[in-house]
Amino acid sequence: MRIFRHFNDLPAEVRGAAVAIGNFDGLHLGHQAVIGEAGRIAQSAGVPWAALTLEPHPRSVFAPNAPPFRLTPFRTKARQIEALGVDCLVVLHFDLDFSRLSAPAFVDEVLVEGLAAHYVVSGYDFVFGHGREGDCELLLHLGREKGYGFTGVQPVCDDGGEVYSSTRVRECLRNADPRAAARLLGRPFEIEGRVERGDERGRTIGFPTANLHLGEYLRPATGVYAVRAAVEGGDRTVWMDGVANLGHRPTFGDNEIVLETHLFDFEDDIYGHLLRVALIEHLRPEKKFDGVDGLKAQIADDCEQARRILAQSPGDAETTKP
Repeated sequence: MRIFRHFNDLPAEVRGAAVAIGNFDGLHLGHQAVIGEAGRIAQSAGVPWAALTLEPHPRSVFAPNAPPFRLTPFRTKARQIEALGVDCLVVLHFDLDFSRLSAPAFVDEVLVEGLAAHYVVSGYDFVFGHGREGDCELLLHLGREKGYGFTGVQPVCDDGGEVYSSTRVRECLRNADPRAAARLLGRPFEIEGRVERGDERGRTIGFPTANLHLGEYLRPATGVYAVRAAVEGGDRTVWMDGVANLGHRPTFGDNEIVLETHLFDFEDDIYGHLLRVALIEHLRPEKKFDGVDGLKAQIADDCEQARRILAQSPGDAETTKP
């Protein structure tokens, strides 16, 4: 998949695409339906298949001091979009100046002049332009005038009749239910980042960990999780079982939230490597121990519980690919 961080002067082989447009934070099953519809249209019309998104997320521009909320920062979102088979991803830089662009101007400058879109697909609730003045009705109306087709994909619901949404995914994660989040996403929720060198306390008590800072990721419920993790690099992603603590490490009086992952039967030095950690099941909340011996005993119990859970759900590794 080719990634373009501009919409002007795109190569001829990218222009004229069927374009799915949206923020796509989380890339849940509803988002996948929107992007998939653009793919079906692209295949039928013999045109490129594209996705158009905004970075950074508008919420972080309008409310820069709000708590972190992202489900899929750009690297993760781009990888998941590529996994769907999309030919190209166009990323628009969003800032306050761009936010003042009117909806009709967005259509003219971005969709028509920039992308020369053959077809545009969005979710039913997509809004855009200054003051969120643009919607599906406007995209349909202007498409007839400007010469592109348009489809607004209707709500996609789960078996219980509830619409897939990023809000629901966030609620599941905050409520310590990563399996429910995975059912909305079509895969386990992942946190990825560079492994940072910590104080190496885990190594001294026999449970070395790979530490990730969450950055702009949403903060799921703190506690201990059964996880699967993969070190990125090379052509093949290999998933390993493990257990992770997400939290403040209360026994040691730390304040910053860190994801500390202990990988079973793994001793390689991965400092500085990109690590993906998929949360499979929440095992217990954080708790403070009186001393290191109590902590070691609890971690040993957590490891055994995680091994049992992961052995019973081997398919979870496949659902996190690529």
